[in-house]
Amino acid sequence: MNDSFTFGLLCLTSFFTLINPLGTMPIFLTMTTDLTEKDRAKTAKKASLVSFIIIICFAFSGQLLFKFFGISVNSFRIVGGVIFFMMGMDMLQARLSSVKIKKNEVPNYVNDISITPLAIPMICGPGAITNAIVLMEDATSISKILVLFSTIAIVVFITYLILLSSSKIIKVLGQTGVNVMMRLMGLIVMVIAVEFFFSGLKPIIKDMFQK
Repeated sequence: MNDSFTFGLLCLTSFFTLINPLGTMPIFLTMTTDLTEKDRAKTAKKASLVSFIIIICFAFSGQLLFKFFGISVNSFRIVGGVIFFMMGMDMLQARLSSVKIKKNEVPNYVNDISITPLAIPMICGPGAITNAIVLMEDATSISKILVLFSTIAIVVFITYLILLSSSKIIKVLGQTGVNVMMRLMGLIVMVIAVEFFFSGLKPIIKDMFQK
């Protein structure tokens, strides 16, 4: 029981840190500014649901897929770092705020941004996927597997609630406030990107020299 509690605490803290719903919020704010409250809620719901499904799928089959395609976790971190860096650059220059949507384009726009970039890689990024794979290997009992899936569900639900409440934050901050927040978060996202990139590159270079 105590072992499952410790494992659950590890799952909860690691997933919340890696998914980082507060870090996703500025992107969600800027990309859904022109949407109605109903469409914004639909976007948050779909992004959260897609993220949950992907994380669970990778927890079950991630290691198998990596071996099948010959992909290493470190390569995954490098690609994730590049994606994050480009996104951070867009945030820093407030490019995302220039998105304008026509009424007839809203359904497609909601579907597009729900999957990319919100679900992948913002909510369900390399860190969360890698964490799911590693923790699934450590889940040696049914109770631990249930704890793992429960904590993933809890963190994704918290993320959904934070994204859902962002419409109120828009009213408080205004477009200028959103742009300022986006630029600040852009810097943070770019720093995270560099960390991801080099944490994946370092072991690969080390392995090349050892050979």
